Amino acid sequence: MIPFIAAFAVFLLLHSVPALPVVRSGIIARVGRHTYFVAYSLASTVALIWVFSAALSLDYIPVWDSQPWHAGVAFVLAPIGGFLVLAGLLSVNPLSVAIRASGSPGAILCITRHPVLWGFAFWAVGHLVANGDLRSLLLFGGFALFAIGSIPMADKRARRRLGAAHWAELSKGTSAIPAASIFAGERFRIDLPMLASGALAALAVFWLLFAGGHALLFGADPVSIFG
Repeated sequence: MIPFIAAFAVFLLLHSVPALPVVRSGIIARVGRHTYFVAYSLASTVALIWVFSAALSLDYIPVWDSQPWHAGVAFVLAPIGGFLVLAGLLSVNPLSVAIRASGSPGAILCITRHPVLWGFAFWAVGHLVANGDLRSLLLFGGFALFAIGSIPMADKRARRRLGAAHWAELSKGTSAIPAASIFAGERFRIDLPMLASGALAALAVFWLLFAGGHALLFGADPVSIFG
């Protein structure tokens, strides 16, 4: 349990850097924006691998009996989550977690202004329901809480960085809750980053589920539960 706690603590500490403008801007000033994002992405990937490795080393302790419909939840939420994460990363978004923060906001913002965070949360909740054991509750539950808890902080940071008036202008027609702005009458839009994200998410789902990718990476075949 201690290695998992240590790994998750490092993961949380690493992802607290963007929440500290003084630290983040100081690093960018020294190494440059491009170098910062490349190094940060690599460090995040390594930390994520460490967290998963530590979690997989924990004993399997079931919390609830798995049912076929539990896997169905993951089959729905995980691809949606993957699409939102990819669309959020590929699109311009000055209001939340994004690689590109300047320019015309992407169409994904008509769904939510926090696509990366919600995508991460959907992916985590889907896997939590499907697995139903203690280590998954700690791992995926921790990820989901981290992602959802980051949403109000992301709004606060963006409002402070952009100024209240500019933030209100950019956030008009968006919502923190997925699809809430569309139900409120906002027109649904599609752009190239969304189309590319949909294609990439579909390819990832095909490889993970039907080409053995998930079993290769994690030692479990999700499709086998229906066999």
